Amino acid sequence: MKTETIINQGEKSANKGKQGTAREYAKVPKGRLSRLGQLGSLATRVAGSMVTEGVKQLAQGNRPKASELLLTPGNAKRVAEQLAQLRGAAMKVGQLLSMDAGDLLPPELTELLARLRAEAKAMPISQLNAVLQDEWDIDWQDRFQTFSFYPVAAASIGQVHSATNWQGEKIALKIQYPGIKESIDSDVDNVATLLRVSGVLPKEVDYQDLLEEAKKQLHAEADYKLEAELLKQYKQLLATDTRYQIPDVFDELTTDNILAMEFLQGLPVESLTNQPQPIRDHVMALAFELLFKEIFSFRLVQTDPNFANFLYNEQSRQLILLDFGATRAYPSHVAEGYQQLLSAALEHNKPAMNLALRQIGFFRQPITASQQNAVIELCLEACEPIMTDGVFDFGQTDLARRIRDTGTALSMKENYWHTPPADAIFFHRKLGGLYLLAARLEARVNVREIFSPYLLKAE
Repeated sequence: MKTETIINQGEKSANKGKQGTAREYAKVPKGRLSRLGQLGSLATRVAGSMVTEGVKQLAQGNRPKASELLLTPGNAKRVAEQLAQLRGAAMKVGQLLSMDAGDLLPPELTELLARLRAEAKAMPISQLNAVLQDEWDIDWQDRFQTFSFYPVAAASIGQVHSATNWQGEKIALKIQYPGIKESIDSDVDNVATLLRVSGVLPKEVDYQDLLEEAKKQLHAEADYKLEAELLKQYKQLLATDTRYQIPDVFDELTTDNILAMEFLQGLPVESLTNQPQPIRDHVMALAFELLFKEIFSFRLVQTDPNFANFLYNEQSRQLILLDFGATRAYPSHVAEGYQQLLSAALEHNKPAMNLALRQIGFFRQPITASQQNAVIELCLEACEPIMTDGVFDFGQTDLARRIRDTGTALSMKENYWHTPPADAIFFHRKLGGLYLLAARLEARVNVREIFSPYLLKAE
């Protein structure tokens, strides 16, 4: 069958979408100038909207703040839709910043960027076919018995399709959007400039080191051969623990821009809200145990908190791990610093917590004693599930709100606009993501017991 025929058939079914609903498609802009132009036009439209809204408010006798003018529903929609259209680093930076727990960015920016946690638009079938021809060959369809043109998922860097090879094995193909690798550095810089010019990012925050780390992380995530090796590494690390399931890699189909994996089926973890309490508790216990294994034993952490990275196999009661693009190696001194920090928090030993934070990389900028104590109080707040002796009920806590409020107070009352170490930011995103998932599932987990094998006894 000719490629064009397959594309036309796929276009019809793909545009119809699941359960007859339509999926949004949008071509991914490839060139640096076209991507810059789209961000520039976005800034112009947002600024114009701010002026219009400002005039309206002044006419009504109000004196609005710039942040209030920026964060209108219309502007939030404009920013989110434009970054989602660009995909790649532009969208990923928005997601990265929106997941911050409040100790770096003001809540207004978090609110504006939070829209980017939703799925991206898929690329059109014609653009998808061009990518497949570039990565494989013009007769790429001969490799498969079946190929679904409707993506299973569409995210910031790529989209996932299902296929079946001639051996009857079902495959998940993670296909990268064209031009993403080449646009990472300029996208990160352009988005940062847009946010700075908009006046939402505090001038006091020195975020340059974080942006450089974001670029490194994004380049790693865009290297699908690297992700394939990390996937195999995790599979080996967890080989003796049958509670976790990791897909096999199809090396013969994997390229720099296509990752071919075994297609594993399970329930999305965020959909488990109606499952019995023991199942929800079991899933979150597995997730917390894995995180502690990663940071303290493997010193290799999959730092992306996206719920879509997990599935649950009801029959085998296994947690399925799908995405390893955001995996980050942790130096011994940082991993040991967190072990010391959590152990000291259990004893409420603030001097020991101070030393542990310094070992991780905090307090390198000028800081007062009052500010140091405020950071330690924030850590104690975040450690509440670990400090609780017994089961912690995530469904009956306002922990996320209190962490956000404490972080905001640190910035506003203590005037401590700081940039935490990059290792800390990525680890905190993952831990915060697990807290959010546990709250959504209303899970009850003995986090202290799960941490206990790594507890350091006070000397």
